[in-house]
Amino acid sequence: MLKNQWSKKEIEDSEYEIHHRALSEEYSFFEAVKDGNIEAVSKNLKEEAFTNPEGMGILSKNPLTNLKYHFVITVALVTRYCIDGGMETEQAYRLSDFYIIHMDACSTIQEISDLHHEMALDFTGKMRLLQKNTALSKPVAQCIDYIYAHISARITVEDLAVCTNLSASYLSRLFKQNLGVSISDYIREKKIEKAQNLLRFSDFTYIQIANYLSFSSQSHFIQTFQHYVGMTPKQYRSSKYKSTW
Repeated sequence: MLKNQWSKKEIEDSEYEIHHRALSEEYSFFEAVKDGNIEAVSKNLKEEAFTNPEGMGILSKNPLTNLKYHFVITVALVTRYCIDGGMETEQAYRLSDFYIIHMDACSTIQEISDLHHEMALDFTGKMRLLQKNTALSKPVAQCIDYIYAHISARITVEDLAVCTNLSASYLSRLFKQNLGVSISDYIREKKIEKAQNLLRFSDFTYIQIANYLSFSSQSHFIQTFQHYVGMTPKQYRSSKYKSTW
C-alpha cells in the first residue's frame, strides 16, 4: 500500500517539478554557523531562506506544522555541526532542547521564523566565542566553562581560583589580559544574557529571575540589567516577549 502511494507521489512531484534546495546551500549555512561566521549567517537570515516555500520539502500539509518539522531538523543539524566544530556536547544538546521546546509553543509562522533567527545567531555566537577561546590560555578557558555551567550560582573569583588551582590575583590578571574585561564584569554580562533569554522565553517574574541568577536583590538585578542593556527588564520584556503560555 505504501509502495503504491510512494510511486504515485513520485509521479506527482515530477509532473509539478517539485525540487528541494541544493545541498550546497544548506551545507554553506551550517558550515557558517559551525565557523562562527556571524556575517554569513546574518545574510542568510535576512534573505528569509528558512521560510521560503520554494525548495522546502513538504512534511505536512499544514503550513505551520510543516515549518515546525523543518525547525526541528534545522536545530538537529546545527547542533551536530557545532559539536563537530568543538562545542561541548551537553551544552549543544541543552541548547537544542531549549529552542525546540519553545518552538513547540509557537502558534504562528512569524513566531517560528523569529525563533529560528534567534537560534541560529545564538549557536553562531557561541561558536565564534569558541573559536576565540582556542587562543585563550587553559585557565581562562576553564573559567569560561565553569561560569557557563554555574551561571545561576553566586560565582566568585575565589571559586574560579580553586577550579584552576591558581591564586585569585594571578587569575584575575590573566583573565583581563586574555579577554579585556575583569572576571566580575564577565560574570555579570553572562548573567544578563541569561536574564534576556528568560525574559523573552519564560513567564518568570523579575524577582524569580533575580533569585535564580543569584543577584542580591531585585533592585540590584534591575540596576545591573539596565546598565548592560540600556532598558529595564520590564521595558525589555514588553518589546521582546511573545506570550505563548
